[in-house]
Amino acid sequence: MKITNIFKTQERTYSFEFFPPKDETAAVDFGINVGQLMKLTPSFVSVTYGAGGSTQERTFALVDFLQNKIGLNTMAHYTCVNASSEKIAKDLNYLKEIGIKNLMLLRGDPPKGQGAFIPHPEGFAHASELVEFAKHQHPFCIGGGAYPDKHPEALDFDTDIVNLKRKVDAGADFLITQLFFINERYFTLVKKAREAGIRCRIIPGIIPITSYGQIKRFGDMSGSTIPEELIRQMEPYQNNPDKIYQIGMDYAIRQCRDLLVMGAPGIHFYTLNKSRATIEIFESLLK
Repeated sequence: MKITNIFKTQERTYSFEFFPPKDETAAVDFGINVGQLMKLTPSFVSVTYGAGGSTQERTFALVDFLQNKIGLNTMAHYTCVNASSEKIAKDLNYLKEIGIKNLMLLRGDPPKGQGAFIPHPEGFAHASELVEFAKHQHPFCIGGGAYPDKHPEALDFDTDIVNLKRKVDAGADFLITQLFFINERYFTLVKKAREAGIRCRIIPGIIPITSYGQIKRFGDMSGSTIPEELIRQMEPYQNNPDKIYQIGMDYAIRQCRDLLVMGAPGIHFYTLNKSRATIEIFESLLK
């Protein structure tokens, strides 16, 4: 089912993002966690696409499995990185053939060791170009990325909104945000997007910080600001993983509840292929 059709019957959606397991041991853990998360009956799930298409084969195999064997509404990520328009057309044809109706289309990060993004000479430099190309290939339902803390490469927030509008005008049907930790920035993004004429659903993407080492990693990975209050709470417990986990979970639960109370149309959970934290947050929202 197209995700836009799900929107017609669900005022709020709850969705999970996975990445392809890298080996057999990880695959076993993944299977256990997916089994646990399935009990929550997510509105849809998504599968990431490694830098430079490094996980393409595993991504395609996993979306096929989740969609056609497990029966979940599944969205495949796809990026511009190292891809010619000919290759993209071939890949999109394959995804259509295996019954995938939903795509998350992103420009993508440069491959490891490559400082800046370099478009394929016969490919695309921007996600908006990829969205437009895919929309003309097949009637996919297309998601795009949005940045509450602005895209790290954008000159300023207003420029980022202009680029976001270009992506939606090219054919993106809905948007999911990069992870963030300050809710006011999500609502500022939504306000600015509406003022720019963007009318599609903008779903907040959330991840709990469950270990002290994640603070810097998540900030560097997404360009998101980590609240000083949260850092101060965690610092005294750097060597107490249980306490860190609980502080991070409490913050994430409060963040999700506030988002929903203030009108967010659901939550997209970045699961990191783990079930415990996502289940705890999700179940707390139902109380």
